[in-house]
Amino acid sequence: MIGELGHLALILAWIAALVQTAAGLSARAPARLAGAALQLQTFMLVAAFGALAWSFLRNDFTLVYVVQHSNRDLPAIYRFAAVWGGHEGSMLLWVLTLAGWSLAAAIGLGRHDAELARRTIGVLGIISIGMLAFVLFTSNPFIRLLPAAQDGQNLNPLLQDPGLVMHPPLLYLGYVGTAVPFAVVMARLFCDHVGLERGEWLRWLRPYVLWAFVALTLGIALGSWWAYYELGWGGWWFWDPVENASFMPWLALAALLHLLAVREQRGAYAGWIGPLAVAVFALSLIGTFLVRSGVLTSVHAFATDPSRGSAMLALVAITLLASVGLLSARGQRLLPARDPAVAGLLSREGLVGINAVLLLAACATVLLGTLYPLAMDALALGKISVGAPYFDAVMLPLLLPLLPAAALGQALGWGRFDWRRLRSALLSPLVVTASAAVWLPWELQRLHGEIHWLALLGLLLATFLAAAVLRQLLSHWRQGASAWGMALAHLGLAVFAVGVAMVNSYGVERDVRLEPGQSIALADCRLTFQGIQPERGANYASLRGHFELACPGSTPRSLHSEKRSYPGSGMPMTESAIDWGLTRDLYVALGEMGPAGPFGDWMVRVQHKPFMRWVWGGTLLMALGALVASLARRLRRRSPR
Repeated sequence: MIGELGHLALILAWIAALVQTAAGLSARAPARLAGAALQLQTFMLVAAFGALAWSFLRNDFTLVYVVQHSNRDLPAIYRFAAVWGGHEGSMLLWVLTLAGWSLAAAIGLGRHDAELARRTIGVLGIISIGMLAFVLFTSNPFIRLLPAAQDGQNLNPLLQDPGLVMHPPLLYLGYVGTAVPFAVVMARLFCDHVGLERGEWLRWLRPYVLWAFVALTLGIALGSWWAYYELGWGGWWFWDPVENASFMPWLALAALLHLLAVREQRGAYAGWIGPLAVAVFALSLIGTFLVRSGVLTSVHAFATDPSRGSAMLALVAITLLASVGLLSARGQRLLPARDPAVAGLLSREGLVGINAVLLLAACATVLLGTLYPLAMDALALGKISVGAPYFDAVMLPLLLPLLPAAALGQALGWGRFDWRRLRSALLSPLVVTASAAVWLPWELQRLHGEIHWLALLGLLLATFLAAAVLRQLLSHWRQGASAWGMALAHLGLAVFAVGVAMVNSYGVERDVRLEPGQSIALADCRLTFQGIQPERGANYASLRGHFELACPGSTPRSLHSEKRSYPGSGMPMTESAIDWGLTRDLYVALGEMGPAGPFGDWMVRVQHKPFMRWVWGGTLLMALGALVASLARRLRRRSPR
C-alpha cells in the first residue's frame, strides 16, 4: 500500500508541476496559484520520498527497487541511504531537491520582485515536468514485484560507506542549484516590465549561485575523499568521466561567480551572464545524463540501462535549444541601457575576465576529453580512451595562471591602472615569494632528494597568492563579508595548489609482497606486517591485515587494512589504512594474497602522500569563502517597494 501511495504522490506532483508552470508563465492566472502549486508539488515529493524510505527501512521486498538495492542484513543507516543508492531513487532525490530550490527561489526573489519570482517559478516548473515525466515513465522506483522476494540482492558494496549518506545529496544540491540562475535568466526574458534598475536582478541572483557553488564544492571534495580511502588505490582524482561530470559545472559556476561580482561593481560583462547561466545548467544536465543514462561504465555511475539515455538526452537537447532560442530572440532584455567598457587588462575587472576565460577554456577542455570518446564509440569510429595524461597536459597551462592572476586582482583597483597602488600592494608578497624562492629548493632537496621544478613553480605561485590575500586582509580587515569570502576562497586556492603540487610531484607508491613479520621503509618510518585475522561485520566477512608503523619521535601505531566480501554479490572490497598528518599521509592497502593462503604472504600497496590533506583543506576553504560571501548584507536586504 505504501508503494502505491508513493506512486500516486509522484503523479500528483507532476500534475502540480503542470499547474505551477501554467500559472507562473501566464499573466492571467491568480498571483498566488503558482506558489500554491509549488508547495503542493513539494509536499507530494516529500511524501513519495518518505514512502520509498519507509519501504527500505521496513524491508518491503515487493518493490523491485528495494530488492535490487537492499537486504535484511544491511544496517539501517545504509538502508535509508540506499534510497538514492540506485538510479530510480537518485532521480527521485533530484526532483525533490529541485522542488526545494524552487521554494527557496520563490521566497527569496519574492522579497524583491513578485513578477520575476512568479516567472521563475514557472520556468522551474517546466524543468520539474520534464524530470518528473522521466521518473514516472522510465525510472519509477515504485514498480511492484509479485510474488515478493524473500530477501534483497544487497546494496553495491562500494556504496556501503558513510560517504553515501552525504556525498550524493550535496552533489545534487550543487547540480540542481544551477537550475535557479538558469530559471531567473529565462524568467527575465519573459518579463515585460523593467521594474527596478536592470542590473538589480543580477544582485538577487548571486546568492543562489554562491549556495550552489558551496554545495557542489563540498560534494566534489567529499567524493574525492571517499574515493581516496575506499577504492584502495590512494588517488584523489582519476579524471573519470563521472568525476568530470561534476567538475565541468563547477568550473563554469566559478566563472559565473567572478563575472557577477564584476557586473555588480562595474556594470561590465553583462552580456556574459545569461549565456553562462544557461551553460552551467546545461553542463549539470549533461552530468546527470552521463551518470544516469548507462552510457558509461564507472564505479561512480548509477544506471546500467542505456535505454534511458535517449530520454535524458532529449531533455538536455530540448533545454539547450529552447534556452538558446530565447536568448537569441530576447537577449537584449538582459543588457543594461549602457554597458561600460572594461578599463583594460591591467584592472581588476580585466583580470577577472582573464580568469573567467581560463576557467571556461578548462571547462571546454574537460568537456571535449569526456565526450569525444563517447562520440567516437556512438558513431562506430572505434574505441579510444582519454585519461590522465591528456588532462594533465592540457589543464596545467590553463589553471596555473589562475594563481598569479588572482593575486594581481587583489592588488589592482576597479576601473583603472594605478601603478602606485600596485607597487604598494605587491611589495610585501614579492618579498615573501622571493624569500621562499631561496629557501624552498634547499628544503625540497633536503626532504625529497630532488627538485621538481614544476612543483617549485606551483609552490612559489601559491605563496605569492597567499601572501597577496593576507596582505589585503591585513590592510582592509574592516571590509564586508563579500571581501572576506573572496579572500578565504583565494586562500583556499593557494592551499589546494600546494597540496596538488606536492602530492603529484613527490608522492611515492610501491607494491610490495610481505610475509608476517617483514617490514619496509616508508618515508622516514618503518611499516611492519603483523599478519591477517578473519573477522565478520554486520553483513560481510573480512580478512583484516594488521600493521605497525614506527616513526621517529613517536610511539608505534597500529594500522588495519581489510579485504571484505559481501554475501550475494561476492564482490571484494578493500578498506585502506591511513596514518594522516598535516604534512603527509602514509597509506596502506591490502592487495592479492599469495599462494600460501590468507595467513601467508600478501601484496601490499604502500604510499607516501605529502601534503595530501591540503588538497581537501583548500577545497573546504573555497566553500567556506563562498558561504561567507553569501552573507553580505547587500545580497540579503529587501528591495524597496
